Amino acid sequence: MIDEAELMGRARAHDTDALAQIHDAYYGPLFRYVSFRVGDQHTAEDVVSEVFTRFLTALRDNKSPQSTLRGWLFGVAANIVSDHHRRHYRAPQEPLTEEFVCQADGPEEIAEQAATREDLRRAVTTLTGEQQHVLAMRYGKGLPIQEVARALGKTEGAIKQLQARAIATLARKMSLGVAE
Repeated sequence: MIDEAELMGRARAHDTDALAQIHDAYYGPLFRYVSFRVGDQHTAEDVVSEVFTRFLTALRDNKSPQSTLRGWLFGVAANIVSDHHRRHYRAPQEPLTEEFVCQADGPEEIAEQAATREDLRRAVTTLTGEQQHVLAMRYGKGLPIQEVARALGKTEGAIKQLQARAIATLARKMSLGVAE
């Protein structure tokens, strides 16, 4: 168990070993707590980093925790998480999609691409379940044929056949404009 009082005394004296011990002891529990609350690893890392930044600022300004270090750190984390949720509730952010990467496309091209994607989605639903699984694993997850074969309990040749037939069916339906 950590002797918080002794550790805080050393931290107030700007002992780098004490600061490292505090970071090492509390980073994992804080990360797990924040990660559970925000549901995103990168956001959790940012929040925990902000907690330790505020801790260092409090030490510098002689406003460091007087009671329990653990309680202070988790209290700051809870406040930052609340602020994060409040900001995202008020101004929700939409993730960028590949459609917005290239600004050279005009509205007609973007609409045409969206229609093509929708036609492709409809055409995929007409494939057999096995063909859909193969395409999802090969192109959605980027798995090699060997892993797809292992996952589906089939031979590599069977996976290649399923993939080839699925692509041929999709090509035929897309060229005809039939996605039924």
